[in-house]
Amino acid sequence: MENLTGENLQKKLVRTRQSAWKGIKKETAIAINEYGEAYKRFLNQGKTERLCVEDICKLAEKSGFKSLEHYNKKLKAGDKVTVAFQNKTVLLFIIGKDHIENGLNIVGGHIDAPRLDLKPEPLYEETEMALLKTHYYGGIKKYQWVTIPLALYGVIFKKDGTKVTVAIGDHPDDPVFYISDLLPHLAQEQSNEKLPNIIKGEGLNVTFGSMPYDDTDIKEPFKLQALALLNEKYGIIEEDFLSAELEVVPAGVARDVGLDRSFIGAYGQDDRICAFAAAKALFDVEKIPQKTLCAILADKEEIGSVGSTGMNSHLFENAMAEIINGLNVENAELVLRRALANSNFLSADVTAGFDPNFPGTHDLKNAPYLGRGLVISKYGGSRGKSGSNDAHAEFLNQLRQCFNTADIKWQSGELGRIDLGGGGTIAYMLAKYGMNVVDCGPALLSMHSPMELSSKVDAYMTYKGYLSFYENI
Repeated sequence: MENLTGENLQKKLVRTRQSAWKGIKKETAIAINEYGEAYKRFLNQGKTERLCVEDICKLAEKSGFKSLEHYNKKLKAGDKVTVAFQNKTVLLFIIGKDHIENGLNIVGGHIDAPRLDLKPEPLYEETEMALLKTHYYGGIKKYQWVTIPLALYGVIFKKDGTKVTVAIGDHPDDPVFYISDLLPHLAQEQSNEKLPNIIKGEGLNVTFGSMPYDDTDIKEPFKLQALALLNEKYGIIEEDFLSAELEVVPAGVARDVGLDRSFIGAYGQDDRICAFAAAKALFDVEKIPQKTLCAILADKEEIGSVGSTGMNSHLFENAMAEIINGLNVENAELVLRRALANSNFLSADVTAGFDPNFPGTHDLKNAPYLGRGLVISKYGGSRGKSGSNDAHAEFLNQLRQCFNTADIKWQSGELGRIDLGGGGTIAYMLAKYGMNVVDCGPALLSMHSPMELSSKVDAYMTYKGYLSFYENI
């Protein structure tokens, strides 16, 4: 080894870990803030997976994307294609110059988020109040959902088949909704419960109203008054709840956090921070790419990626078959298998950042930190990497070189301390095809809470990292 001072040797050999804000250029800081504003707008528009798909499809159309049907099964290099499923999952493609059997560069995240769903028969009356019964969706701490302003979003299909869109709680003139909790004076027994049992699942009942219908002969006047108001506004009857999808989510808009406005606080950032970055990066690809590019914005990840709109279904494979059919290639089934096996996939999902208020959750030498950029997670899962995709060294090196060349601020990180817990993503579902896969997304604080925290610089580096991956891998 050449004769170097300790300081020079350290610079040469040791990996520097520091804030991505450090030494940032003025024009980059401006770009970070502009991106943050666009991202907050998306969060405010996309309180549900249906609304996310609707907004992304509008943005895609502005960027020149057309539905697959528009192309009439005749695709060529440069075509930009939108494929939506059940209004809850959307795939975006840019057809590349290379033969598709050489594989795609894919970034895939999810747009569903933990929430409270209304039960099929939700409305009831008790103690002179109208209330709504809910069933929580995804992994939540139930106590975080009480005594906060709540909004109601979703769709209802009436008896005649008419679709009604519901959105109450975020307009300045709207009422909000509420779930009550015990006052400290009466909470001695509650306080002795284990944390998951402080609020019961059947106790997440939404306060909906307290005015009776003005008729003394009515058996349930408070419930009837609520139904009368719903009928007046939406033309629905009680039975229409059976053909509805109504979600209770935190009311309020995405907000800057911190005196320096360096953070974003909002509901649903797991995983809309990655989904927006994946789509925005694809919209910003300027030239016809060599490889075909794809962004996946999927549903149902928070409950195991099940159902027809989750990644455990055949939706991606079916979409790929349609794309290959549109390219009019021979041996389509074999080409499909080769295309999948030869692809590269960034599983675009968040990880748990180190929280100084809870210092015992991570191995500090391998913890991801807010403000240090995009996180590459070689593996996830729980305990002995159970349920994880474990990325190959060759692909990790390729990605590392890509990010370094593009001056992307990135870090490595694990979700938490070994044996403490763990979590999964959609990574292993794409890895089954034989493609290169790694988890790659920013770190958050307070994941799965009604208000999650992200760093603006991490959000921006996630977008820039995905763009570099699309164009350079």
